[in-house]
Amino acid sequence: MNLNLKAHLQQLEERHINLEVRQSNEELDHILADDFLEISSSGKMYGKKECLEDGVVLTEMTLHNYEIRPLASDVALSTYYIIDHTRGRKTLRSSIWKYIDGRWQFYFHQGTLTDLELEDLT
Repeated sequence: MNLNLKAHLQQLEERHINLEVRQSNEELDHILADDFLEISSSGKMYGKKECLEDGVVLTEMTLHNYEIRPLASDVALSTYYIIDHTRGRKTLRSSIWKYIDGRWQFYFHQGTLTDLELEDLT
């Protein structure tokens, strides 16, 4: 595994959950690929347009157990655990990142609610 790629994608993922970034359409527009798709933990589907027009959930979150699996030279799958401190929820997450136009962009995302605690994952 390319540790530089893992660190870079984790940094992008952490930016994406940052409250200031989530409140900025300009920042979100830069991170999300034009054909971005999310399947939320509630089962709803969102594209980039909906994220920019309707906004995204604004909660305080921390990311744990970040891993990547390269799928191709320009595509990577990331998996991780999120603690949502605002809503008191925990989710298992997966994202697909694609290298588009000279930079890594958020292409797909899915979250699944879990009862697992962080210590259960180690």
